[in-house]
Amino acid sequence: MSADTPTTQEQASQRRSAWMAAAQDGDRRAYERVLADSVGLIRAVARRQGVAVDALDDVVQETLLTVHRVRHTYDPARPYDAWLAAIATRRAIDYLRSHGRHDAREIHDPLAVELHPDADDAAGETERAQEAARLRRAVAELPPGQREAIEQLGLQEHSLAEAAERTGRNTGALKVNLHRALKTLRQRLHGGS
Repeated sequence: MSADTPTTQEQASQRRSAWMAAAQDGDRRAYERVLADSVGLIRAVARRQGVAVDALDDVVQETLLTVHRVRHTYDPARPYDAWLAAIATRRAIDYLRSHGRHDAREIHDPLAVELHPDADDAAGETERAQEAARLRRAVAELPPGQREAIEQLGLQEHSLAEAAERTGRNTGALKVNLHRALKTLRQRLHGGS
């Protein structure tokens, strides 16, 4: 094999990159393919981070959800596998941190769980409704370009290509507006940067 001939692993990476680029342009089948083909890579990254075998599916699920949420940030000029590995690493570390704290505080008593009364969900529903109303108000107060990016890419979950077509804006402008809108919303809703 010559130095110019890609390995099987490189070919798989190039295939996933092409699928993700097609998915960003609205190709649903390519999106399904890239997600299905990503599971093995996510599992390998999580194992390298020290996630137990019985918890791998949780990390895979969280990683795929994150990929879905941030798929518009993937740059087709860069390797998909590196982008995915960075996300999977963060989700694995998040899992390990949360379960390390959880396991250190919790008593594992199945009978206690069964006998514990269910909490009243009415208070939780009211709180969620209030948070949703705060978010709607904060989105409504955004400048028009930012609000449009949030609505198209975040709330309606359109691809960059779809949002660009619907709004008449280029994808770069949509990305910038989305980034600025998310930063503004974070500051308004959580007081953070």
